[in-house]
Amino acid sequence: MSELIALERSEFIATVVLNRPEKLNALTKPMWRLLGETIDALSADDTLRCIIVRGAGEKAFSPGNDIAEFATERANKAQAIEYGRIMHATARAFSACRHPLVAQIHGICVGGGLEIAALCDLRICGVSSRFGAPIKNLGLVMAYPEMTPLVRLAGSDVALEILLEGRIFDANEAKEKRLVTRVVADNEVTAEACATAQRIADGAPLVARWHKQFARRLADPRPLTDAEYEECFTCFDTEDFRIGYAAFLAKQKPSFVGK
Repeated sequence: MSELIALERSEFIATVVLNRPEKLNALTKPMWRLLGETIDALSADDTLRCIIVRGAGEKAFSPGNDIAEFATERANKAQAIEYGRIMHATARAFSACRHPLVAQIHGICVGGGLEIAALCDLRICGVSSRFGAPIKNLGLVMAYPEMTPLVRLAGSDVALEILLEGRIFDANEAKEKRLVTRVVADNEVTAEACATAQRIADGAPLVARWHKQFARRLADPRPLTDAEYEECFTCFDTEDFRIGYAAFLAKQKPSFVGK
């Protein structure tokens, strides 16, 4: 694994780290590619139950793309299209990830950093975290695949407010805008994200994957098929269901096996 994207593992939980602390974890083209490849690989790992995504250190999740790279990698439309393909492949990897994703947000979470956080299922930040997407000041637009998670979370009117004004706003406003799930004291962000991931990992992993699948499907206006409806009851044939209800009756903590 490249040092630009660090990977840590503790039993059922993986932590993916945007690892450029000297640049506040500003994103580069190789980082976007490695991030997508890492999420794809973790999604395919059936032994995993939760993924934490964070920036290195506690000054920033990420301020977005490294502007210094623009002169060589995004200097014109053709280059931007190629760069966009990599970014948007990574966005698809996040969207398709089977395991729950928890964004652990310290400090700055702006631009592309906000896009990555918005692609996670839960987003936990500290009270001093700052958010926004001031790309209008660069003469840039946020492409469709990048806007999609922002609009999904905040609505099109709030997404436009963020993009048209380009303000940097605080954690409480981010919570009001539904961009974050939970705001805690700065010195509690790591512990809260880890505790959240552990609560997820303690649950039945197949159920977590089904719930993610169902939530994605409910965003699609097409009527559910009979097969999709019947899939809601497949959990009753799993070993984890038998483990779960037996443990409940015995007043014990279940130890799920993911089968």
